[in-house]
Amino acid sequence: MSDTLNIAIAQINLHLGAIDKNLAKLRAARAEGARLGADLVVTPELSIAGYPPEDLVLKPAFVAACEAAAEELAAETADGGPGLIVGLPWRNGGKLHNAAFLLEGGRIAARRAKVELPNYGVFDEKRVFDAGSPSGPVPFRGFRLGLMICEDWWLPAVSETLAETGAEMLLSINGSPFEDGKQTRRVTLAVERVVETGLPYVFAAQVCGQDEVVFDGASFVLNADRSLAVQMPHFQEAITLTTWTRTETGLVCTPQTLAPEPERYALIYQAMMWGLRDYVNKNGFPGVVLGLSGGIDSAISAAVAADALGPERVRAVMLPSRYTSAHSLEDAAACARMLGIPYETIPISGATEAFEAALAPAFAGKAADITEENIQSRSRGLILMAISNKFGPMLLTTGNKSEMSVGYATLYGDMCGGYSVLKDIYKTTVFALSRWRNDNHPQGALTAPGPAMPERIITKPPSAELRDNQTDQDSLPPYEVLDAILEYLIEGERSAEEIVAEGFERETVLRVIKLLDRAEYKRRQAPPGVKITAKAFGRDRRYPLTNGFTNLIK
Repeated sequence: MSDTLNIAIAQINLHLGAIDKNLAKLRAARAEGARLGADLVVTPELSIAGYPPEDLVLKPAFVAACEAAAEELAAETADGGPGLIVGLPWRNGGKLHNAAFLLEGGRIAARRAKVELPNYGVFDEKRVFDAGSPSGPVPFRGFRLGLMICEDWWLPAVSETLAETGAEMLLSINGSPFEDGKQTRRVTLAVERVVETGLPYVFAAQVCGQDEVVFDGASFVLNADRSLAVQMPHFQEAITLTTWTRTETGLVCTPQTLAPEPERYALIYQAMMWGLRDYVNKNGFPGVVLGLSGGIDSAISAAVAADALGPERVRAVMLPSRYTSAHSLEDAAACARMLGIPYETIPISGATEAFEAALAPAFAGKAADITEENIQSRSRGLILMAISNKFGPMLLTTGNKSEMSVGYATLYGDMCGGYSVLKDIYKTTVFALSRWRNDNHPQGALTAPGPAMPERIITKPPSAELRDNQTDQDSLPPYEVLDAILEYLIEGERSAEEIVAEGFERETVLRVIKLLDRAEYKRRQAPPGVKITAKAFGRDRRYPLTNGFTNLIK
């Protein structure tokens, strides 16, 4: 019996529901593992189906197709090459499980069902899956593998059972979404499992965008002494061979050169790129179109799009009104030139004047107000959607989390679109990301190196330019104050009293609370966007539209 085991970790981009494409990925991963000398190739959670499948697994035909694919792959392992660990929905009697299969020697050698089903944040697996029962390790070529599926290792029970029943390592396949600061929490928690069990630990993850959630990979290995033996890169597909040796004290993974940990804004920017790229490409859009206003939100959105898709697949449109400043026209054009994206100008004055004329009899005797401002925004939305309809590119929405939180956005106007890279990005972070992008060329970017926008876009006061001399701060608290309060309210679920105790003015706190709650109906109609924070609007945060609790807060 050999005392050495070579395990290839396949950190790959899977396409939810595209079983044929996923099979091709898995076959390629196994072939690469064989070339590297692997005994076993480990792939991410639900690698045959894609993750998270949501209600797709309620379709019996889909589950049957996944199981047939597993049988097909299992038969291919009769060639004497590496074994393969895959994930798929598994119908076992009357129960449906999120499962991991070991394929080896031409057959399905072992099946394990996920025990701990997450039911928080973006996860609602208890709606569609049944929990499995803790099981012992999986035997593989003389080794005993403690096979787990994602949430199984976030809680101690499954790993403890595996340790007590003779596992020599903890081997976890994962669909772990990106979140700002999450890698530190992953490694810290993995250390806890290692300390509790005395076993080394493998975290194998996918890298892809799937609707709102993005998966960053960053697979890693901890030895039993808690040392980090392997660290794979964030936001890169990779297949890494790990070598394990049985010693007197247990299995030890040979240390490798660790992939560097990128800085915070580099990771956030990569998440935005991957989220947009996979959404556009996997849904078959030829590219994107967006309104380029000369402001910072549209500039950073354009930069992400050009970096992710290539400049030739991004169409920028300036839509000036009578309130559009000369510097906005100059800055938008300069931004397009710097990114190398196609750029055109379509004035909205004719459209807004036509709407105002049509409405004049109905509005007789009424002074102009926010209604006329919104007509401008909706005119822009109409034009951009018309371009999307006529030529096929998806309209990219450019609103940020601060604006969406307080309703500083126009339904059927600037909220029009199919996807947003800023939906979960606060305005203060928008400024920081823009500065970072001007100083850095992102990994994998399809643009030429260099700044993405004129410096003036970053330094000038933000404005919707829907009336004379307008700035955002006419309607909102300073963004540094607003974003801090919003983070307490949204991510922290803090009360008004608690936030005031942090040093904020009560009047401002109460105003922000009311704005946040009253804008829920707008957010329900907003396009999907990349999840970045611990609590993004949509899947993470679900509040009633009709809600009288705010009226009780004094």
